[in-house]
Amino acid sequence: MKKARMSHHKVEGVNQEECCVLCRQSEDDPALFGEKVTLKEPKLSAHYFCLLTACGVQQGGEEHEGVSGFLVKDIHQEVRRSSRLACSLCKKKGACVGCNVSSCRKKAHYPCGRKLKFISQFTESFPSYCSDHSPSQTACVSADLSLPQSCSVCLDSIEPVLGYSVLKCPSCHHSWFHRACVQRQAHSAGLFFFRCTLCSNKEDFQQEMLRMGIYIPERDASWELETNAYSDLLEVYEHCDASTCLCNDGRTHSYTSGWFEVIRCRLCGSTGTHRKCSGLKVDATDWACSGCTQATDGRASLATTPQGRQRKSQLSKRQLTPISSKSRLLSGGSPEQILQALGPQLRPLSVTLEVEGDQALSAGLELVRKPDFDPTHTLSVRFKDSLQTTFPSSLQDSEMAKEHFLKLLVQQIHDSEVFEGPEGSKNLALDSKALRDDLYFDAGCLLALSLVHGSPVGFFSHALFQCLFNYPPNQPLSVKHMTPYTHFTCQVSGIADAETLDDVKDVMEESWEFMELAGCNRPIGSLQEREALVEDLVSFMMITRLQLPLQRFREGLQTLGVFDQVQLFPAVFLGVLCDTAVRLTAQTVDQIFTVNFSEQEERLSREKAVVPFWRDFLQDCEDGKTSISLQDLLRFSTGSEDLPVSVLLPPPSISFLHPPAQSSRIRKRKGGLFPQSKPASKHLLLPISSSYQAFKSSMEQVISHHVHLLPTQSS
Repeated sequence: MKKARMSHHKVEGVNQEECCVLCRQSEDDPALFGEKVTLKEPKLSAHYFCLLTACGVQQGGEEHEGVSGFLVKDIHQEVRRSSRLACSLCKKKGACVGCNVSSCRKKAHYPCGRKLKFISQFTESFPSYCSDHSPSQTACVSADLSLPQSCSVCLDSIEPVLGYSVLKCPSCHHSWFHRACVQRQAHSAGLFFFRCTLCSNKEDFQQEMLRMGIYIPERDASWELETNAYSDLLEVYEHCDASTCLCNDGRTHSYTSGWFEVIRCRLCGSTGTHRKCSGLKVDATDWACSGCTQATDGRASLATTPQGRQRKSQLSKRQLTPISSKSRLLSGGSPEQILQALGPQLRPLSVTLEVEGDQALSAGLELVRKPDFDPTHTLSVRFKDSLQTTFPSSLQDSEMAKEHFLKLLVQQIHDSEVFEGPEGSKNLALDSKALRDDLYFDAGCLLALSLVHGSPVGFFSHALFQCLFNYPPNQPLSVKHMTPYTHFTCQVSGIADAETLDDVKDVMEESWEFMELAGCNRPIGSLQEREALVEDLVSFMMITRLQLPLQRFREGLQTLGVFDQVQLFPAVFLGVLCDTAVRLTAQTVDQIFTVNFSEQEERLSREKAVVPFWRDFLQDCEDGKTSISLQDLLRFSTGSEDLPVSVLLPPPSISFLHPPAQSSRIRKRKGGLFPQSKPASKHLLLPISSSYQAFKSSMEQVISHHVHLLPTQSS
């Protein structure tokens, strides 16, 4: 009987040793089944995907052991386990892939599972799901109504209905493709080059494709692995193409320097000349051939304008520091903890930033546009008093100067042409000059640096946060998310608020140019169709027309891994980027300070008695029962008037100021000790006092004196 059952697995005309031991099929298509590995001793073949998705086998060895780390004994054990399980499609034994939902009993061989529309996720524990429980995609309601008719990979016709066989890009929603096509694309492109063929989104696209069962090999692209694939590109053109060559050694000879070194056209690179042959200076490196000069109407110098040099510098800025593994583990942490985990990327090597007056944004842009800009360098800020005005002496301290610079920088970015909207709730604005200058990238880069260096942002609108990080996920934008009081917002609001269909048509007729621009000038037959039209218009205004600014702003925020951390934990960062500065309360101020007690028993008892005084004083500051505010106290202690987003090197702390035992007479005459602060290290020394009234009096005297003196001290 057992022998008869086994005979059902045999395939006529196929050597059984070439068949996979798990699915009993001989197909060798690495893109669809994974690499088929055949061992000579013992004789065994297996598809890589069959091993990954099998429920009862683990990768117990190293990569070079067994079949890609799957040990032979474990494979045989899985064959024995699955030999009792019947496939839901072919009804044969050996079904090693089961639905991950515990209440579902469907099982299949991996190739049969594909026919049954099983989805296997090649990540973490490699779960598989049957068609009843598999993840799915939905068409974005804000997408263009003209659904794609062709696959963006193979360009063949496609049925525009999302399902197992047809998938779409989660970012642009316009790129739809066959499952088999995108799987072959992933197999060819590998982890480093696999992205949407239309919008080039990589992070969201790869995450969504993994969710929908696409395997992405962790290797370079197949074209990069081909031996000597680009060897021709390594050949440097060295031939003098001048009408008359003056070199005695001929046109193909090139010295390493001097008159007869061949220099190439900096536009096409495929034409050369000796300097002497074209009448150039002996140290000239900037030359364009006659063909390129004619093609640019004699303005070949456009290729090396300052804008061109700026673009070059931004290529270096894309070499952003990867996210540390430590920060990935902080799934339950606060923004402060997550950003602190990025802090170790900052190296001791510092870069000095000189700021003219209050021109923080100009200084920041000059910094990030330098070709050798490295975001991992720590910042050292120095203010230059070009107008001979008086700066507070605190700005001579490096830490205080940096905090003041970052605060100015964030405010000036907030007020720049990159953003529009009400105070503290900004959307991205569309500005052609900002696009040409790549200011969106620079603004994102500077805001990322500000966050990691401890300066709060807190002015993004919730709509901007959703456009950047898709949080809350898959929520359509509405008219209320648009920038208020703009011409286009008023037009969309007019359509949304119209009470009758005739009113809708009247507003549409008045706004026909805008409707044409948005691709939404279509007849409306009911108020229900009006709702879909409004969603399309909002999507056009907030997403479609701002795709390039959003993309460059995201890439800027990638600096030091900030964007990736926000995308991993959007709920944690929502209040950091969207809400204005946290309202100071006695409780929040108390929580950010760490109290360091002495080890000596006598001192410890005195210090513990002062802690209630400290908390009562904070409450009095909040309730207005003192002459100073919580902002004054925080400024005295840390140099900042607001709660910092992340406090690095080190967090604020408190210790205690004990009087020498022999100075009791002096203490009595002077009225007690006074608090001291070290803003650079964010350290506060509280005086040991015998009563709350004495503690409160000493705190008020010193902090009031500090607050009132600080603005008028000369530097």
